[in-house]
Amino acid sequence: MTIETRAVGRRRPLLPSWQLPTPPEPAAREEPLTLRALITRIVHEEVAAFRQRQADRRFVRVLSEHQLSEGALAGRIDPAAHGNVDKIDAGAAVATALVGFEDGLYLVVIDGTEHRDLDEQVVLGPDTVVTFLRLVMLSGA
Repeated sequence: MTIETRAVGRRRPLLPSWQLPTPPEPAAREEPLTLRALITRIVHEEVAAFRQRQADRRFVRVLSEHQLSEGALAGRIDPAAHGNVDKIDAGAAVATALVGFEDGLYLVVIDGTEHRDLDEQVVLGPDTVVTFLRLVMLSGA
């Protein structure tokens, strides 16, 4: 399944498209796949990917002489001090994404069909394209 992010009024995507494995077939799941469950799964996958990218950066980050000097003065040189990956709360990220959907900040389009109900059942295939379409408010609206 391919994930895309777009914004109304922009020709280019907000981010490059990326791939996620398609969830198991309906017969292999205990419950039908809803839009809510799909958004939750995508957010969890992206939080995990972000954590991995941050962890990978810890090993390759090179500190400048200024950063080394500041760290020495502070008594600790920490290449990962720019952020704490462990503080990322996947549950809070999911809640934010669901509230954003309910507030109409973005739409979800699956294979060209807009979905507006979080509890609506969705059907996905290996070639499915899921597009998150950010809605931009008009000035003065």
